[in-house]
Amino acid sequence: MKKVVLASLLSFATAAPMVSFAQDAQQPAQQQGGGQVQMSQEEYAAYNNANTQTAPAAKAAAFEAYLKQYPNSAVKAEVLNQLLFAYNQAGDQANTVATADRVLALDPQNVRALTLEVYYRRADADKMTDPTAKSAALDKVAQFAQTGLNATKPKDMSDDDFAKLKKATLPTFESAIADAALAKKDNATAITAIKAELAADPDDTTKPSPVLQDVYVLAQAYYTSTPPDYLNCAWYATRAVAFAPDAYKPQIQPLATYCYQKYHGSKDGYDQLTSLVQTSIDPPATIATTIKPAPKPEDIVTNLIATTPDLATLALSDKEFVLQYGKPEDADKVFSTIKGKSVQVPDAVVIAATDSQVQLAVSDDAVQGKVADFTVNMKAPLTKLPTVGDKVTVTGTYDSYTQKPLMITMTDGEIVPKKAATPVHHSTTHHH
Repeated sequence: MKKVVLASLLSFATAAPMVSFAQDAQQPAQQQGGGQVQMSQEEYAAYNNANTQTAPAAKAAAFEAYLKQYPNSAVKAEVLNQLLFAYNQAGDQANTVATADRVLALDPQNVRALTLEVYYRRADADKMTDPTAKSAALDKVAQFAQTGLNATKPKDMSDDDFAKLKKATLPTFESAIADAALAKKDNATAITAIKAELAADPDDTTKPSPVLQDVYVLAQAYYTSTPPDYLNCAWYATRAVAFAPDAYKPQIQPLATYCYQKYHGSKDGYDQLTSLVQTSIDPPATIATTIKPAPKPEDIVTNLIATTPDLATLALSDKEFVLQYGKPEDADKVFSTIKGKSVQVPDAVVIAATDSQVQLAVSDDAVQGKVADFTVNMKAPLTKLPTVGDKVTVTGTYDSYTQKPLMITMTDGEIVPKKAATPVHHSTTHHH
């Protein structure tokens, strides 16, 4: 989900990461002493020729020639790092990945090589359309990423340089782990990884970048969790909206407002949330008291029953709400007020139809979800079946219901010809 919505929208950098190669400029001397490498005049000339090339492709070609001539070179590991850098600079993906493999064969915890493995292999995996193959490829990427996160400092690198390298590469690794987890619907792992990514690079959450992209992906991960976490979804989606380029805010806003409304019950107070996200990546511990949740459906039903002296006067939408979410005894009370009564239901959406039965979506939720909540058994066989998706007006007699999932069954049904249909308002706003 994530790549579909934002990767093409926010003008995020697409170039491969140019991680620091601080040690790669060292060249072995031909003299002894000083802890440097001794080599013959011929080998040094071949090495120096490669090392002094300025064009990345030329440098790569020269170093490949050097390694072919001196396959057991004492500086083979350092030369492979030079090759890795040169191929990456030249934009040669195939040789960058192949050289990263060669580097890791000698140095399995080389953070630079692992970063490039993750970057290129993840890009290839994300293009796959077969879910099983894609998940397997992303799992392999995640293994490289986890190795990078666990890597220990090389003996020839300073503590400060290694700390900087790890900080620079952590977002790439954590994001890849999250991507693999989401492909397996492991939202909990994805959420943990992305939050670590954001904490490591807070500045990039406020500008177009892969990290800002993952702020939105984090919102999606909360939304698609079981059950959905609407409050965190609203927070991170609103944060993504706040810092996305203006042209793309409308693409992100719907998830933010949807999750907010699902949690809070209305749009009231959303301005407060848009203000809060400006100053904090993560929601404060008090967010649930600042943004109060909407009443639960069962609480709405209890209040509705308590405040309605005559349940027969409830609007059809409210009766459906009670039938779906109320306690069994409350649902039975409400259904008893309509059982055996004939009614006309206008503008119902046809979900399925046979000559003897029509299934309809009547409530807003049913219409939105394209599922039936009414089954109408026809009084006489239909000579012309309605088309799925059409709106029809029907008459019938309430007969029975089931609560989960909600299905109200009517008998003696008839479809009212459109010219004879009488508009009847059947829904009101739920009592929230």
